[in-house]
Amino acid sequence: MYDVKSKRAEEFISHEEILESLKWAKANKSNDQLIRSVLEKARQMKGVSHREGALLLECDIEELNQEIYRLAREIKQKLYGNRIVMFAPLYLSNYCVNGCVYCPYHYQNKHICRKKLTQEDIKKEVIALQDMGHKRLALEAGEDPVNNPLEYILESIETIYSIRHKNGAIRRVNVNIAAATVEDYHKLKEAGIGTYILFQETYHKNNYETMHPKGPKHDYAWHTEAMDRAMEGGIDDVGLGVLFGLNLYRYDFVGLLMHAEHLEEAFGVGPHTISVPRIRPADDIDPDDFTNAVSDEIFEKIVAVLRIAVPYTGMIMSTRESQKTREKGLELGVTQISGGSKTSVGGYAEQEPDDERSDQFDVEDRRTLDEIVGWLLKLGYIPSFCTACYREGRTGDRFMSLVKSGQIANCCQPNALLTLREYMEDYASPDTRLHGERLIQKEMGHIPHEKVRRLTSHYLQKIEAGERDFRF
Repeated sequence: MYDVKSKRAEEFISHEEILESLKWAKANKSNDQLIRSVLEKARQMKGVSHREGALLLECDIEELNQEIYRLAREIKQKLYGNRIVMFAPLYLSNYCVNGCVYCPYHYQNKHICRKKLTQEDIKKEVIALQDMGHKRLALEAGEDPVNNPLEYILESIETIYSIRHKNGAIRRVNVNIAAATVEDYHKLKEAGIGTYILFQETYHKNNYETMHPKGPKHDYAWHTEAMDRAMEGGIDDVGLGVLFGLNLYRYDFVGLLMHAEHLEEAFGVGPHTISVPRIRPADDIDPDDFTNAVSDEIFEKIVAVLRIAVPYTGMIMSTRESQKTREKGLELGVTQISGGSKTSVGGYAEQEPDDERSDQFDVEDRRTLDEIVGWLLKLGYIPSFCTACYREGRTGDRFMSLVKSGQIANCCQPNALLTLREYMEDYASPDTRLHGERLIQKEMGHIPHEKVRRLTSHYLQKIEAGERDFRF
């Protein structure tokens, strides 16, 4: 039985409800009046239900599909403006006891080079990331209670926060590690993490168990209920995601929206972020072995409908995707991207020899962070290295209320400009700096409140004079 408030995975992600939703959406995919009514509701920017989202995704009326894309752009601009948050992944270890068939870190892979960073290694990696200009990291590690216990993750977080190199500092660490206990989530919260991220991979229980034949991750309920435990452990910013291509995309799309609805109903706070990765080639992984690949056209529509369905949620697209795909994603709803990323263990400080490769997946967008920042500036976006909301306590329901009311822009716009100025002063190439100067001059005129505009100008001058870390 479907129960959005239930704490049992098979009740808040009901297989029968997903099938009924898909059946209803397919039956109404040409229902002009019904689809228009859903779009009218969506214009209020309060989201739509999982069934309504399924209907928009299924819609086969070209005129209304174009309206879906227009509305996604409008919502993105209204709630997030032209700010794009930057981050980088940091892989601590690829030791793993799970048997995930889509990941080269699976325990049966005997030829991949297994690595685990020491705390001294982490310092070198973080300094390399700081020297690129990064302020926000997403920690990644395989699930291995012997090699990667929680104590190791906590020690690594402490090390990362302790490192200051020139003007560099990592101001926020997000964490993407295996499902844990409430007690462990409380420890992560105490360590000062930002968002806890855990991809569901697929919401189809039978398919999930097939894709995870061995290891702790095989337990569908334990994995799917992890966000509830994270919330109970005090982490009020969580990040969802599925790996599109493992299962039929329509099924996982509805499951993703149902999970978001569950968190909203059960805890009063929906997901802070949603990630939209697709399967990529890796060490012993061939995407052609998976028959549910998602085309670029479908992928773009998924992004657009997600932006409409969960307007308050940040959307992440990594360097798995090409420059072209990411540019389209930014237009339709993506608000966070990685830059200059390495998906190997220890790939930032030194380039790995070919015979010691430890990449989790092949990176499609291989540009440097500065090249990506310059690209964003030329497109009219503000590359933002801001972490202010985490450090000012604007998380969970406090953050969501600001986003839903549209008031978050009063903080985000000036903070984005301040962190961009820091990047320009400390790391930017001459060409990137030139484009950044032009954009800051233009965007200062878009700050609506005179007092905030004056104070932003004052802080910008202080940053140019050598001071750092101002925020609203």
